[in-house]
Amino acid sequence: MTDTPKASPTQPRRVQNITEWHSETDVAIVGFGGAGACAAIEASDAGAEVIIYEVSSASGGSTALSSAEVYMGGSGGTSVQQACGYEDTTEDMFNFLMAAQGELADEDKIRMYCENSVDHFNWLVKMGAKYKNSEYKERAIMAVTDDCLLYTGNEKSHPFREIAKPCPRGHNLEVVGDNGGPMLMGVLTKNVEKRPIQIEYNARALTLIADDQNAVQGVVVRIDGEERNVRTRKGVILCAGGFAMNQEMLKKYVPKLSVGNVPVGNPGDTGAGILMGQGVGGALIHMNEAFITLPFYPPGSLTFGIFVNAQAQRFINEDIYHARMAHHILNQVGNGIFLIVNHDDYEHPPFLNADVAGTGESIEELAEEIGLDADMLRHTIEFYNKNAAKGNDPVFHKHEAWLKPIEPPYAALNCTPGSGALYPYFTLGGLDTLPTGEVLTMEREVIPGLYAAGRTSCGLPRTAAGYGSGMSVGDATYFGRVTGQQVAARKV
Repeated sequence: MTDTPKASPTQPRRVQNITEWHSETDVAIVGFGGAGACAAIEASDAGAEVIIYEVSSASGGSTALSSAEVYMGGSGGTSVQQACGYEDTTEDMFNFLMAAQGELADEDKIRMYCENSVDHFNWLVKMGAKYKNSEYKERAIMAVTDDCLLYTGNEKSHPFREIAKPCPRGHNLEVVGDNGGPMLMGVLTKNVEKRPIQIEYNARALTLIADDQNAVQGVVVRIDGEERNVRTRKGVILCAGGFAMNQEMLKKYVPKLSVGNVPVGNPGDTGAGILMGQGVGGALIHMNEAFITLPFYPPGSLTFGIFVNAQAQRFINEDIYHARMAHHILNQVGNGIFLIVNHDDYEHPPFLNADVAGTGESIEELAEEIGLDADMLRHTIEFYNKNAAKGNDPVFHKHEAWLKPIEPPYAALNCTPGSGALYPYFTLGGLDTLPTGEVLTMEREVIPGLYAAGRTSCGLPRTAAGYGSGMSVGDATYFGRVTGQQVAARKV
């Protein structure tokens, strides 16, 4: 019988109670997704001894489940941007991201990312990532071809187009369709494997090992059913993902996600890394924030339509990115969200899974079928049509390229949360960290020996209202690299 208590992520083991160290290394990395892989590569290249502990039987994490678009630009543009005729400035990229993240923006992280984004692109290419010098010009969630460059956020919509010059920054790997994640993780995994990095698969990190001042000295992992104490000379990097798969944490921190019906992530996104950091005093920030989206396009023609709420009123410009749309939908009062289009522009969206709630030759007929007030719906559509005919949207400022009157016959797609329409989500809150990855306490003091990257930390993207595809993978891979460099350089 043993006196060692059952390991709990929020209850660190105290170093004075450790009777046996089963292994020792400079850097222990929890998680082998995009952040963990990049942290391992940079730490190893800086001369550190590195062990990765991955709970599953293969590398990948949530990065492998994504399309692996990476949001990059600034500094005159990546080679792809330049080849496609764009000259992207760092200030435009910085100003856009600051506006996109709003009051939640971490200015230091955004500045650092923007200033080093092109170098990060070049590093990915050096690792073996393939990008094609071509642009996908359609309005789409992802490139369905092997073209690289596309707009993946709100750059061309109000109010952002008035704040910074629009430029496409989504970089899609040279692969057809939604297959970039496995390709990118294949590239990163190959680079990890050719370095002297030890990889332990089927290894579950249980809790941290710390002294009485919460300085981290190691990590407890379970391999082959046995708990093993791993001493770290330089530090532990938590790259264990977010908490999209932890229903208890979701209900506690992000109850608004109860309307979401498609968690985006891998089974390991249980918040264990976040809880381990919390256990040694790590501050949790913006835990109520999440990416949630309504994939109402493609086809781009649906952007000519208008969204109305239960009061039959518009509430946002429809040329925005799909996550910004979902963010604003969640803020509406009442039960009813409909996308109204005319016959010529209607084509059923392949990802939305929304039913046609009603059709009509007149506004009154449509209103009756979808259960909205006919007079209010008439006012909304007629006011919109009158101004759209002039190329103007005085209330919400939809771009004139997407403005034209909505004429009968009408159709309405039911996008009400809970109606069956897809609302994918993943979490954005996590441990508070410096741009260099050190985990901070509530007093914003560094916890010695503890670092975090990827969705375990609260990184670059912090709100669906200003999200753009590629921000999360860009954040995970870039700040994973920076964190690996930081840990390797730590003097002990």
